This record gives sequence, C-alpha cells and structure tokens, in this order.
Amino acid sequence: MSRDRRRGGLRRRDRNALIAASLAALSLTASGCVVVHGERVVLPATTRAEAAKALQGFTDAYNKADKAYDSSLDADHVTGPLADIDAARLKAGHANSPSGNANHTPLELTDAKFTIPKKAGWPRWFVADAHGNKGGTARWMLVFTRDSLGAPWRVAYLTLLAPGDVPEFRTDKDGWAEAVPANSTGIAVPPGELSKDYTDYLKHGGTTFADGRNTSGWRTAREQQASKPGLARQFIDEPLTDGGYAPLALRTADGGALVFFTTRHYEKQTAAAGTSITVPNKDVQALTKGDVEQTLTLEFVSNEAALDPAGSGRVKVLGRVQGLTAARGE
Repeated sequence: MSRDRRRGGLRRRDRNALIAASLAALSLTASGCVVVHGERVVLPATTRAEAAKALQGFTDAYNKADKAYDSSLDADHVTGPLADIDAARLKAGHANSPSGNANHTPLELTDAKFTIPKKAGWPRWFVADAHGNKGGTARWMLVFTRDSLGAPWRVAYLTLLAPGDVPEFRTDKDGWAEAVPANSTGIAVPPGELSKDYTDYLKHGGTTFADGRNTSGWRTAREQQASKPGLARQFIDEPLTDGGYAPLALRTADGGALVFFTTRHYEKQTAAAGTSITVPNKDVQALTKGDVEQTLTLEFVSNEAALDPAGSGRVKVLGRVQGLTAARGE
C-alpha cells in the first residue's frame, strides 16, 4: 500500500472516531448527565409536560395512600421531610383505623404553575405551585427532586403559602428559572446555613429573621407553654441539611431567593411530682413507644419556605409545615 493510501486510511479512521465521539456526547447531552470538556452541561431540570405528569403522579399516589392509610402506596413519590411527615401520619391513621380513612377527601391540585431551574449536575429539581381544594386560598408549593435520570420524581418539600407571599422568580428568555447554590453569598444568609441559623434563632433569638408567626410568634408560644405550672417543657431544635433534607433555593426577580429547608424539633414534657401526663390524642398514642409515666418526648420534622433577601436584611419565613414523626414515654 502506498504512503498516500495509508495516510488517507488514517485520516478516515480519525474522522470516523471523531464522529463517533461527537454522537456519543450528543446522546449523553440529551440524557441530561454528561461531562463535556470537564464541565457538566447546564440543562433545564425537566420539561413542563414531564413536570405536569409528575404532579399528577404524586397526587394520585397521595390520594391512594391517604384513603388506605398505607404509606407503601406513595413511598415512591415522597422523600426528605415530606416522606417523614407523611409516613408518620399514615402510620398513626392505620393504627387507629386499620380499614382505611373513612373521612378521606381526594386532594385536587389545579391552576398549576411550574418553575423549573436550569442547572448543572444532580439533584435536578423543580417547583410546582398549585391551588388545592384543601387549605383555603393557600397555594400549595411542592418541590420535586430526583438524583439521577432513571429515578422517579419525588416531593421533598410541601409548604402552603398565602397567594400574595409567592414571589416572582427570575427567568431567562426561554422561561427557565435560576437555582441558587447552597453556598451563595449574594443574599442575606447562604441557603446551606438557613437550617442552622433558624434553630439557633429559636433557642437564642436574634435579628436574622423577621418577626412573624413562625419566628418571634413561635418563640413566644414556647415561652408561654414552658411557664405553665405542673408540667415542664423543654425544647431542642436541630438542623437537617443532608440528602433529601438539603436546602433548595430559587432566585427571585429582585435578586433574593426563596429557600426551602428542613429542621427537626423535640419537645420534652415532664410532669411534676404527684402528677401525670395526658397523651394529647390517639395519633400521638399510636406513635409513642414506652409507657408515659413522668415524661413524654415528642419528635417533629418541619419544612420551611423562607424569603432570603438580596444583599442584607432579615429573612422572612413565609410558611412552615410540621408533623409529629415519633414519641417516647418514660
């Protein structure tokens, strides 16, 4: 074979290899998980049609689980704080009504709006904002997340907000939103620090958070409870920031962020000598381990939505959904 023919063959093989590599990169780009030139591709978390399908899938599963009081029926559609709250609620319901929920009313979510961030890497996530047939005029804010392309969309955060509290989000020319990193310093508190700052505030107070029902109001209510004679109450608050509890934040139109984050709370009730503790209701009884004699420790998981202003200023906790997840008597 001549030198020219050998060179021609090499050029063809090189060209074919390049085409094959390019096609592979394009295929992976379409799947949403590719590293090109050492950088992850920035893509919308999902399509609006897929987001709508995920919302319907969650609603259907949620209704089936609520009707049967069976957490296995929606386990593939929830994660993080909502999974903890939902599973405990269904466990208590099943214990008190093994045949199912006689008062079940199907949840209906309408007028859904989807805010989908364009970002790199995993997890990918988006926010659904819908009107529910429960909760009055409140908007249901559901944060869907998944850790890989083949994983199902699951709701990690569920918060109810007054219609006027839902902020306007920053979007690009195609309508895709902007995710705010956990370590972002362009806002009053980095999203990754909000859970700890919130639990510190509940214990010590301070100026990080604006006054409101979920901040100064909650601290005042605790102080009043702790001062009641015959029953001492102690409160312990813990941040939750890993895995399904990781904070997620969207950039608002004014440069701030709407941050979803998680906390865990304990309330220990101790009866005075010669007195006893009354377990509040059957749902608490169903989640209580041990005999309630002198103390009852309640464990709650809470998910919050907070408006974190650009630059500096006080963080406003717009909504909080909390559920009892466990209890212990001694």
